[in-house]
Amino acid sequence: MNQDVLFFFESMPDAAFLYEALEERIFSEIENVNVRVQKTQITFTNPKVFACASLLRVKKKSELPPVYLVVTFGLEHRVESPRIAAATEAYPNRWTHHVVIASAEEIDEELMGWIREAAEFSASKGRKKDGKR
Repeated sequence: MNQDVLFFFESMPDAAFLYEALEERIFSEIENVNVRVQKTQITFTNPKVFACASLLRVKKKSELPPVYLVVTFGLEHRVESPRIAAATEAYPNRWTHHVVIASAEEIDEELMGWIREAAEFSASKGRKKDGKR
């Protein structure tokens, strides 16, 4: 884990292991991923953003576990699942979803399926039907 990532988790250092587990799964399952550490989130791109990790408070503080990571991804449709803490349609047919995870086990096939779908959706945005920009 590099210094930028460590600094990002300064306010909640115990959540860094969740990020490490997420990053490992993303790198092992999705090709050509780049990571950018920003002030409020860590973004995964291919080359467009398809997922983010953050410490965003997407629920009331009393509803959040003591240590957590918010995984955000965008899809062309809304996902209906009790795991989704919040979903908004930022643009027509572009839904942003937030999932709160508190253990590495929650980075499971369901979550990774959504993230893989988000990577495919992100890679296809801005392309014409013939596949050219």
